[in-house]
Amino acid sequence: MKLNDMRIRQLKHAGSPRGEKYADGDGMYLHVTATGKYWRFSYRFAGKQKTLALGVYPDVTLAKARDRRGDARALLADGTDPGVAKREAKLARAEAASNDFASVAAAWMAKTDETRRAITSAKLKRWLAVDINPHIGKMPISTIKPLDVLERVLRRMEARNALDSAARAKALIGQIFRYAVAVGLVERDVTADLRGAIATRKKVHHAAITDPELLGGLLRAIHGWPAHPTVRAALKLSPLLFVRPGELRTAEWAEVDLDGALWTIPAIKTKMNRDLLVPLSTQAVAILREQHALTGHAQYVFPSIRAGGLPMSDGTLNAALRSMGYDSSVHVAHGFRATARTIMEEVMGESPDLIEHQLGHIVQGPLGRTYNRTTHLPARVKMMQRWADYLDGLREGAVAPVAA
Repeated sequence: MKLNDMRIRQLKHAGSPRGEKYADGDGMYLHVTATGKYWRFSYRFAGKQKTLALGVYPDVTLAKARDRRGDARALLADGTDPGVAKREAKLARAEAASNDFASVAAAWMAKTDETRRAITSAKLKRWLAVDINPHIGKMPISTIKPLDVLERVLRRMEARNALDSAARAKALIGQIFRYAVAVGLVERDVTADLRGAIATRKKVHHAAITDPELLGGLLRAIHGWPAHPTVRAALKLSPLLFVRPGELRTAEWAEVDLDGALWTIPAIKTKMNRDLLVPLSTQAVAILREQHALTGHAQYVFPSIRAGGLPMSDGTLNAALRSMGYDSSVHVAHGFRATARTIMEEVMGESPDLIEHQLGHIVQGPLGRTYNRTTHLPARVKMMQRWADYLDGLREGAVAPVAA
């Protein structure tokens, strides 16, 4: 006689040391003991009698127990021992739980730490700690779906208008998933399905002064500005070297050869992920020697004034320019690159290829091969000295030369 809900509720332990069994058919029965009511499924596999636990009543209802019995019978029909299948599923769940996103992210961070700058690691750790792990960190990485990343992480960042950080967080999550693919924890990178799913900030060109006469005024303002010596040195070098502001403020003394008049920016710090050689004019070397007397004992050429051990913050140079009357609509620190690119070619008549090489852009030869980092280095050394001399002339009020 099959069981029903009313009968199950009425059943009580009758006092037998081993409890009482009430059959429901097809091998399933309810085992009533002094401690509770337990669903069991009795079956034979490979000639042996076995028992499978289906759950505890009332947490597992009669209907749910019957569903589990059906699943077990289906496994038997396919030649699979349901007891073994249950243990394997339990182990798989335990393994998945131990490989939650936060744990995998920590493993990836540790494995790749040596290839990153300390400041980059700090940013990645902050995104993980603030924006990512609180929302998906405890989820087994194998269970995370594209919608989890989008709704739990990226939409939250998007809502507070942190669009650039949201894009970087998505890229970071993608790197962690690709690591998980490599070590066999997941099948694919789920962030690949999120292309175009979040808003992007409209690209704005960096404001830059490209008129020689106005540039002369800016140079005079920089040299006469009563700033902190480290900030003033960085500002003086900005037009001379026209590297990206992030490359300049994170420059390390170990990268600078003052005697050889050359600064080698390692690939890990450049946008194109290639070493960039920056010839130092006599003016640049003089500025750096003065700075070395101040910070030569430290790691960074331009250390943070407030935070020991860290480089100058990314807003320092623009803040300095604003204090001199040059706001973001007129000229920004990144704008020195456009300043140099325009005036060197259009006014001084310098080779566009040489300028592009010095800007760190990818330049290909006639046969389509990308030039290496030392291509035209002697010519670039001379060009950088001509540029420094030209800037001195502008600052001192000389008439800007016109290209022939």
